[in-house]
Amino acid sequence: MKYIPLIGRILFSLIFIMSGLGHIFNGKEMVGMTQQMGVPLASLAVPLTGVMILLGGLSIILGYKIKIGVLLIIIFLVPVSFIMHPFWEIADPMQAQINMIMFMKNISMTGAALMFYYFGSGPLSLDKETKNN
Repeated sequence: MKYIPLIGRILFSLIFIMSGLGHIFNGKEMVGMTQQMGVPLASLAVPLTGVMILLGGLSIILGYKIKIGVLLIIIFLVPVSFIMHPFWEIADPMQAQINMIMFMKNISMTGAALMFYYFGSGPLSLDKETKNN
């Protein structure tokens, strides 16, 4: 049973680690999309958020300073959900559906991040905490 929180941390963190690396090393397309959505300083915002989610994902997967890592993820997820996936404003039904899925994915990951924030990293973590209240 002690492996379950570790597996959960790994599965949760992989998307942020992979996406963070993409933001940092292959961010040109993402900068263009971000500019189209009206984000100011997109060429700075994309790599900065890449570093945030990469560090957040690594923090969670390792179970090290998990509250800080979770906060980085939440600070990324909440605004990105509303700015980049405004499905309620999209006329094309297919694009609206895709953006609703992406929005809901981000919101559900925010919920999971809040659970990590409350319960901590669990066993098999660098912090050796099982519950942070």
